[in-house]
Amino acid sequence: MTPPRDDRYREARCLVTGGAGFIGSNLAIALVESGARVTVVDALLPDLGGNRFNLAPVREQVDFHELDLRASDALASRVRGQDYIFNLAGQISHIDSMTRPLDDLAINCDSHLSLLEVCRRENPAARIVYAGTRQQYGRPRYLPVDEAHPLVPTDINGINKMAAETYHLLYHRIHGLRTTSLRLTNTFGPRQLIRHARQGFLAVFIRRALEGQPLKLFGDGSQLRDLNFVDDVVRAFLIAGAQASAIGEAYNLGSREVLSLRQIAETMLRIGGRGRVEVVPFPEDRKRIDIGSCYCSFEKFHAATGWEPRVPVADALEKTIDYYRRHADHYL
Repeated sequence: MTPPRDDRYREARCLVTGGAGFIGSNLAIALVESGARVTVVDALLPDLGGNRFNLAPVREQVDFHELDLRASDALASRVRGQDYIFNLAGQISHIDSMTRPLDDLAINCDSHLSLLEVCRRENPAARIVYAGTRQQYGRPRYLPVDEAHPLVPTDINGINKMAAETYHLLYHRIHGLRTTSLRLTNTFGPRQLIRHARQGFLAVFIRRALEGQPLKLFGDGSQLRDLNFVDDVVRAFLIAGAQASAIGEAYNLGSREVLSLRQIAETMLRIGGRGRVEVVPFPEDRKRIDIGSCYCSFEKFHAATGWEPRVPVADALEKTIDYYRRHADHYL
């Protein structure tokens, strides 16, 4: 698979936080392929997705540091001199955020405020793009969800991600930092954590399809979702970073290809060729924070930058399953 490339980053100095994780590693690889000089920091906290193997294609071409963003003195030297900072550090488990809320606060709020303070002191001219989430909206009041939709998260993770995004935009308004937030929807693809079931239904589906286990649908499987292949998301980060008009704004990503959970599961099984779809009752802990059908409008970002997803879901699922078949030992 060829990662997205953007020649505007040739010789640019780029820092990727959370760069050993799923989206961060794919972005780091794309930046290297674009000719950038790439520094990666990742705390490699257990069960959050950081995986040294994710960076295997560019291991010798990135400057990697195992580092928590809250270690501000050590972080300062990595922030100085960077042209671009792509901030993808964090944890995304909604269930974990409800059972360990103070951990989520530390990882998804404290860390980002620490990074922004270091940027304000050491490199206020850097271009910063933050990874937000559609989970900030909570249960949709209308569909598709656009950026005018109220932000009423249903879980601690959504609250903390909303707060971190607000920090980024506040630091633009008050301190002049050149920040942008991309609110990601259901992103999937190679290098995603699939080892456990706490980071979204797509990771669970992928693992179960690979192992020939039932793909369990909570409720009736009619809930609608939009999906983005990781290559399209990486391209969005590259475009947002290079687009001056995007500074100070928050944008949805999304797709015009809206599918039910059942359709997604059945497509995955057709490609994976194993397992079956099984409808089960909602577990109580998940039912309390479920958002029902949710898909987003990305028209604001499209109007500002021209971005739109290019990879159809079926093609993306085929590429994803092929990757894990070849590299399963590093993910299962």
